[in-house]
This record gives sequence, C-alpha cells and structure tokens, in this order.
Amino acid sequence: MPSIEILLAFTLTSLLMSLSPGPSNLYVMARSIAQGLQGGLVAALGLGVGSLIHVTAAVLGLSVLFSHSPTLYMMVKLIGALYLIYLGVNYWRAHSGSSSENKSDDEALPVKKTKSMPLKKVFIQSIIVEVTNPKTALFFIALLPQFVVPESGPIALQLFVLGMIAALTALPCDILVAVSSSKVASWLLKHKNAQVIQDKVSGSILFGMGSFIAVGEVAGVED
Repeated sequence: MPSIEILLAFTLTSLLMSLSPGPSNLYVMARSIAQGLQGGLVAALGLGVGSLIHVTAAVLGLSVLFSHSPTLYMMVKLIGALYLIYLGVNYWRAHSGSSSENKSDDEALPVKKTKSMPLKKVFIQSIIVEVTNPKTALFFIALLPQFVVPESGPIALQLFVLGMIAALTALPCDILVAVSSSKVASWLLKHKNAQVIQDKVSGSILFGMGSFIAVGEVAGVED
C-alpha cells in the first residue's frame, strides 16, 4: 500500500482538481438549475458511477502493462507527466489573451438552463457523459501511475486504491455544486476572478507535479 504521505498528497490533488470548474461541474449545475437539488444529486451520482468505470479500466490496463512491460509502463508514466504539464499550461492560459479579457463577467462560462427529464434518465445520461469523456480517461491514466510505488505492494491494489480515492473525492465536490448551484456556484461561474484563481491554483499544481515527475523519470533513465 502507498504511504500515508502519498495518499494524502494524491487526495489533495484530486480534491483541487475536482473543485476546479469543468464539464462534470457544469453538467451537475445545469441539471440542478433545470430540476433543482434532486436533479443535481442524481447527476452527481451518475457521474460517480461513470468514474468507477474509468477506475476499473485504468486499473486493469495499467496493471497488465506494468506486469508485462515495465519499460513501456515507465514511458506511459512519462507521457502522463507531460500531459499533466500540458493541462497545467492550459489552466493558466484559460483566462489569458485578448479574447478572454474582452469578455464581461456575465459571459464567463455560461450555464444554460436545460430541459427537465425523468430522474432515471438523468442518472443514465450522467453515466454516459462521464464514461464517454476522453479527458477523464486520460486524466486517470496520467495521474494514477505517478503515485504508484512498486516496492509498496501489488500494483493493481495501489491503482485501485488511488482510483477509488479520486472517484470518491469527486463525488462530494459534485454534490457541493448541486447543493450550492442556485447561489454560490452560479456566482462563481459569473465572476471571472474566482475562475482565474481556481484555474491558476490547479494549473500550478498540475504543472509542478508533471515537471517534477518528468525530471525524475529522465534522471532515472540516465542513471
């Protein structure tokens, strides 16, 4: 099992990423605006189930890859680190440039009210939205291997624990968005300064983590 320090670091990273505005948050918010708290909570639960599917796929694929080709696993880890750097840069650039500077606060990340639908359909649609989101799959593949320590036990178990932490961390964040969407969340989406702070904090963490891992992997290859 990973050490407590690694688990805490991973949990904090997952929490910060889950709190940053993204497709999942916006989807939960849209459903909350359309159908109230109940619709938002059902959407959050559906996204949680979709995350578990991504966790299962990542654990199976990465554990098999490590068992059969540690070198290829290391390459995936390095590519994942570069992907984290790419995400970090994108977070920083999200509100830079003339196009974003010319936008008014009301134009930032608008959330349109969607049509109401049966809660069962909301749940199923939420699962599909999360499962078919390639960014979620890439994020799991890029993030999980970085916190795995082969000397700490079975790789598959470590990946599973980390994946579950990521999924369970995202769920309360989505629930928070559902509960606060009528007031706090909608205010956050309309005020660019709040988005800028969230994006830059998230971007700094991703860029720093990816850079640290990439340098460590390259140094390890040279040794």
